[in-house]
Amino acid sequence: MLLATLLSLLSACSGNSFLEGRFAPDSNLKNNPTPTLTPEVGSTPTNNSLPSEIPQYPSANLISSDPNNTVNQGKTQWSSSDPINQIGDFYQQQFQNNNWQILTPFSSIDGNNTLVATKDGLQTTITLTGNSSETQFTIDYIRQGNTVTSSPTPSPTVSPNQLPEQASTNFSDLTQVAEPLRTHIQNLGTLGIVNSQNSDSFSPNTTITRGEFARWLVRANNIFYQNDPGKQIRLGATTSQPAFQDVNVSDPDFPYIQGLAEAGIIPSSLTGDTTATLFRPTANLTREILVSWKVPFDLRKGLPTATIDNVRDTWGFQDVAKVDPKVLRSLYADYQNGDQAVIRRVFGYTTLFQPKKVVTRAEAASALWYFGYQGEGINAEEVLQAKNQTQPTQ
Repeated sequence: MLLATLLSLLSACSGNSFLEGRFAPDSNLKNNPTPTLTPEVGSTPTNNSLPSEIPQYPSANLISSDPNNTVNQGKTQWSSSDPINQIGDFYQQQFQNNNWQILTPFSSIDGNNTLVATKDGLQTTITLTGNSSETQFTIDYIRQGNTVTSSPTPSPTVSPNQLPEQASTNFSDLTQVAEPLRTHIQNLGTLGIVNSQNSDSFSPNTTITRGEFARWLVRANNIFYQNDPGKQIRLGATTSQPAFQDVNVSDPDFPYIQGLAEAGIIPSSLTGDTTATLFRPTANLTREILVSWKVPFDLRKGLPTATIDNVRDTWGFQDVAKVDPKVLRSLYADYQNGDQAVIRRVFGYTTLFQPKKVVTRAEAASALWYFGYQGEGINAEEVLQAKNQTQPTQ
């Protein structure tokens, strides 16, 4: 009797569309599988001008987009709460999986937080910066073989072949740094060498890029030695073959970067360094790069030979083994400059050089306040005094 009852119920259920619907697979789930957080290369970006070929990090927020961006060239800035290594792994993996040629990979070993990759003429540079709570990164891109009708220009806007005009400068945020860095920045601002970032603020504790420092360095040198053509850097002409693959003639800093390369101050194919094909203009300036670029302007002659032991015995740095071997000669020469050494003036007394640590705008400016070697040199205050003496009286 019980068996008959169960068979009757099962027979009734077989025609019950409600129960069939309850236990049947959800057609919506079948047609719309659970989405993945990993975006596909070519997905529509938040910024419509960004080429679709460039992958987008799934949990990143767009901070800013250059108003001059086009599909051929541009720059965007992003932020995410995810750690810097996670974002770096994502982009490196995405580029590898989608047949991009990685020219410069991220590297935790040498502290390189800039990746450069190219595919079908589109070159993309991703630069990461981060702290314990947030990671920010910029995406710069340029499509080779296309002419950009407009591009951002550095501030202050002066022709590269003209020296900036002297002007009274009063940065509002220099209380954030200690003396004598305040005086150094003020002097260089009055000479037109350094500039504000927003309105009248200098933002002394923010980082500085390699491209911006190259501009400051050349301008400072050429203003300090305005009356000594033999010590000036000749700016690169737009008709020159670019020394670096990622700095073309449309870049506003091209004349300065190209000029440094043609003078042999920075390594490039022109100096016989076949590995130096990229300049990485948007990457942050590091301490060892600052010293390696500035010291030749102080010494004005060939750098001495040096070893790790030389640098350890003189400076006493505990982390000298982390320094790029190409920088050892500049470090050793800088020590011979006494109290006017770049490291002493900018970083003070320290037993840790921290070669990969990024440089602030205030530190970069302070490094350019003085040019010279072993007591024979000139500083920005003296340059200002000399200019004021030659100004015609009203």
